[in-house]
Formats: sequence, C-alpha cells, structure tokens
Amino acid sequence: MKRQYNAVFRCINLCSGSYPLDEVIYQCPGCGDLLEVVHDLAALRTAVSPIRWKSLFEERYMRNIWPFGSGVWGKKEFVCPNVEDKNIVSTCEGGTNLFYAERLGERWGLEDLWIKQCGIGHTGSFKDLGMTVLVSMVKQMRADGKNIPAVACASTGDTSAALAAYSAVAGIPCIVFLPKGKISQAQLVQPLANNAITIAVDSDFDGCMEIVKEITSRQNIYLANSMNSLRIEGQKTISFEICQQFGWEVPDWIIVPGGNLGNVSAIGAGFLMMRDVGLIDRLPRICCAQAQSANPLYQSYLSGFETFEPKQARNTWASAIQIGNPVSYKKAIRVLQKMDGIVEQASEEEIWETAGEADRTGLYNCPQTGVALAALKKLVAKREVKRSSRVIVISTAHGLKFTSFKSAQENRVHELPAEYAKVEEFILRTFDNA
Repeated sequence: MKRQYNAVFRCINLCSGSYPLDEVIYQCPGCGDLLEVVHDLAALRTAVSPIRWKSLFEERYMRNIWPFGSGVWGKKEFVCPNVEDKNIVSTCEGGTNLFYAERLGERWGLEDLWIKQCGIGHTGSFKDLGMTVLVSMVKQMRADGKNIPAVACASTGDTSAALAAYSAVAGIPCIVFLPKGKISQAQLVQPLANNAITIAVDSDFDGCMEIVKEITSRQNIYLANSMNSLRIEGQKTISFEICQQFGWEVPDWIIVPGGNLGNVSAIGAGFLMMRDVGLIDRLPRICCAQAQSANPLYQSYLSGFETFEPKQARNTWASAIQIGNPVSYKKAIRVLQKMDGIVEQASEEEIWETAGEADRTGLYNCPQTGVALAALKKLVAKREVKRSSRVIVISTAHGLKFTSFKSAQENRVHELPAEYAKVEEFILRTFDNA
C-alpha cells in the first residue's frame, strides 16, 4: 500500500498530547500512566474497503515477499506503519497453526475447541510477535541517528529469549534481567545462545522490573517490556490471524493466560480495532486465566474491578506468569469490560492435571497454557461456556521449554531387557489394564 498511514503514542487516560513512535517514552508525562499506540482509524476505514483489506492480507500471508510474509508485518498498516521496510527485523513470525482439539473437546463436552499454537515460532513463544515490532523501531531510530546503545528487559523467560534473538538479528546489544532460579534451564539457555548480557537477579520478576526501569531511564537503554506499547501492536495480530484462519468468522470465546497482562490487552485491542475498521461485525468474549498463586487480576475481578491490589506472587508451575504486580492491568481491565470478559483462576493441582489430560489427547502444553485450559474446564462445568461455542485457547509457549513440568506428568519410561517374550508380555498386559 503506497498511502502513508500514521500512528502515535497517547495516554491510556486520555491526557492531552501525543508522541511519535520513535520518541523514547513509556509513560504519560502528565499522569505517569501507560501509553498506547493510537492509529488513524478514519484513514484505515476510508482509504481501503474491508473487503480489499482482507484480500490484501490473504495475498501477503506467509509469502516470501519482504516483509509482508510475516504474520505481523502482513498487517503493517494496522501495526506499525512508521518503520521503513529496510529496517524491519523479522523472522517471519506469526502464521501459527490452529490445532483442532477434537478429543479434548469431546472429553469436556465442547464441539468446537481450538488451540492457537503461538508457541510454534522462532523462539518458541508468542513474545516474538511483539518483539519484532519493538526491535524494528529501535533499528529505525538508530538508523535515524538516535543514541540508543542497547535494549533491555526484565523477564520470566520468554521475553528475554525473544528480545535476545531479535537483537542478534538486528546487531543491537541486548541485556536481560532474570529472577535467579525461577525460570527453566531451556529458557535460560536461549538469551545466552544469542549473546545477550544475561543477569540473574536474586529477586522475583517484579524486582527485576524495578531494576530494568531504573537502568533504562538513566542510561538511555531502550526498555523492551510490555509497558512499552510497541510490543502490544505485534501481539494484537493474534486476533487478526485467528479471524483470517476462520474466513473472517469471529469465535465465541478467547481464553488467554495472564501474567503481566500485555497479551490479553493486545488480543482484545486487535478485535476492537478490526471491529472499528469494519473487518468484523461482532466481538468474542474473552477470559483471562491466572494461576491462583499469582492472581491479582482475579482478585480485582471479584470486586467488579473497583480496586486493584498488587500481591506477592508465590511459586507456580506457570513460572512465566508468576507476576504479582502486572504493568498492563489497566489496559487488561478496559479490554475485559469492553468485551464482556471474565477472569478465572487455576490451582497448581488443576494446572498439572489439566495440562496432562490435554497432552494425552495429542497436545504438548506449556504450564501457562495449562492455566488457560484449566480455566476453560471450570467455565464449561459452570455452563458459562456452551457446548456449541467456538472456543480458542491461546497457547503461549512451546512445551519443550518446560521439561521439568513435563517430566512430572504421570507417564514414564518402562525399562525392559532385550528379550522379545518379556517385551510382548509387558505390552499385552498393559493393553489388558488400559
């Protein structure tokens, strides 16, 4: 598209003023709250018809035409029109499959259950979708002469992997802060492999976040956490992609694991934007699923969102969402209120049991997806979700990142001698007991 579209930062509380996307700013100068990216919706609505937008997205989807084959950059006009194509940093992210969870749906009494496999990507999590936008903007700013010596983030694992990988692609120095002993070995290896400066802080995620906010404010290092709204812009393409994969039909329910609450905010923003531009004519309901050990949004939901109190997150299998003071809680609440959304929680036992049950039907879930599945199972039991509903569960990371969680499941290796008779006897006995 040759027309130049535009997007800017504005305060989520509607304070006056707007800021260009290449300005190093993360919070409103007036009230101190988060910013969001605001697009020229009038231009998007009037310059091209909804039918033509859909056709254009189809023409680009997963093609080798730079940079539009990416599931994110194929929607560039709706995501980040301010970056020149030559400065886009992409691994052809997005384009992840929808797994039809037929057997699991049958077990729970659902006819139309799907898992959006966002963890099947370059670094094995949905964080690639936001990081491609953020690192591309940093590359653009550096090309324009801005002094940004490095990028940095606090992380529970997946964010650090994505930032390290995209920074390595772009040739930009990267620093990641991780809570010591609280992420999986597989996640720790990823930023190390991509040559990021990796610092293990003797604290939890919230403690790491305080450090990274201070060092980025003092040293002109660019902050890459989801309080930076550029991340949200990439992640909202999950919504676009789901609708596109269903021929632009809107599902009834989206179930999203929630930790720092950027992803539920992004997915909701994507559906709202599609509606406002005329690509869809209704909204799904959305459920944010939290681990009971780290559930400040769930507690706020119980009070009708009248108050929100951060909490000290306790240890949970779902370590990637072990966050007690999420930065995007206001954005998440706004999305939930606009989309008739709800918040559900899952205990450690429910996470463990439900993830294992799902795996036995062919999935291979990370524990965060286990939280979402456990929440869905509870909603079905409460009859909040109807049998005929089309339900999409957002799988946020690949199960291979969480081998200790998988090893704790009840299946095990059976060691036998190299003797046919004993092997046959064991197999037949196993079948008989099944």
